[in-house]
Amino acid sequence: MKNVLVPLPCLGFDPSEAAIPWKILGHAEIKVTFITPDGNQSAPDPRMLNGKDLGIFRSVLAARQDAVDACIEMQRSEEFKQPQSYEQVNADNFDALLLPGGHDKTVKDYLESPILQQLVVKFFNQSKPVAAVCHGVLVAARSIDPTTKQSVIYDYKTTALLKSQEMAGYNLTRLWLGDYYLTYPETTVEEEVKACLESPSNFYQGKFALFRDTPDKLARGFIVKDRNYVSARWPGDIYNLSFEFRDMILKD
Repeated sequence: MKNVLVPLPCLGFDPSEAAIPWKILGHAEIKVTFITPDGNQSAPDPRMLNGKDLGIFRSVLAARQDAVDACIEMQRSEEFKQPQSYEQVNADNFDALLLPGGHDKTVKDYLESPILQQLVVKFFNQSKPVAAVCHGVLVAARSIDPTTKQSVIYDYKTTALLKSQEMAGYNLTRLWLGDYYLTYPETTVEEEVKACLESPSNFYQGKFALFRDTPDKLARGFIVKDRNYVSARWPGDIYNLSFEFRDMILKD
């Protein structure tokens, strides 16, 4: 059985970006192993799960019901309830890596972990399938190969959370949520990812993102695949990402 490694923060992962892939991989009989910084059970961003304080923008910003249902199911699973720590695992024991996103500032223990970044380098060096979405692309961007001194995605084509999307979330809610939507107020995900690439032209924005994809409306989503790596922008691309990642794993 194929085994996919899924790192999560202690708190604040995006429920759509972790639970939808988990469900699709499970249907394909692909095992998922969760890891967290301290080896304790992770928790999703509660605001994304219940829509609290999102007001009239809840339907656009919060997780859709299919993702909420999948996240609740995932949280009840034994593999989710018994994660390992970042330090405990070896990339050699896994077939693929999924890097979900999450934008609350609590996810910094995931985005900034040097231990996790070393793991990511090993997956790329072994050319194993890697999928990253939204802020998860930052983890890949920050994973520096000690041989090349460059990011592991330096010469890859990629996408990530767009600056326009990040700023829209911030501007729609800043009057009452402050900078909740800006994980790093001094920069955006798109700007940081572009800065690590060989050329800014390797970053793809895709078509205008408003409606989320579904299994029967995949045309709404957008992903970028380059060799062993596939990336997506936001929860609205998650079915496209999940299906492509599943196929990459099964073909590998």
